Amino acid sequence: MGCHTDGDGSKTPNGYLMRAGYALSGYGGCIAEARHHAVAFLDHAHADHHVLASARARDVTQLVVSELVTNARKYAPGPALLELRINAHTVDVVVWDSDPMVPAALAADPGRIGQHGLEIVEAVTEDLFTEQEPVGKRITARIALSDAPGGASAS
Repeated sequence: MGCHTDGDGSKTPNGYLMRAGYALSGYGGCIAEARHHAVAFLDHAHADHHVLASARARDVTQLVVSELVTNARKYAPGPALLELRINAHTVDVVVWDSDPMVPAALAADPGRIGQHGLEIVEAVTEDLFTEQEPVGKRITARIALSDAPGGASAS
């Protein structure tokens, strides 16, 4: 899969300026591959649609992609799908995997080693929700592109 925008540069049918989907093998380097897709996607959005993600938004997007794809690889057998969607104010990171169990962040415990991924994602995103699918689940994390309060453009 690859990037999609309407030919005239207008929004895609769901109101996004651009969206892209990637099939991930679930093995080996798929987590790093997914992070690279996220960076390239944000660069493409900037070049084609003049959508600027702050340095923090770029870092958070890579972190969220890494955590969600890691969870998919760790807890669900087989491949995963990554979808990235962007509008003028937010980027959505969507990860589908084959495990129907809806994850829940564990209570904060600084002494716990590991299993902080969903806790971290909840802390750095604007919104996080899970949808059960006929096969598996889809987790969507929404990240503000700007560091400014209220989503104002960071210039």
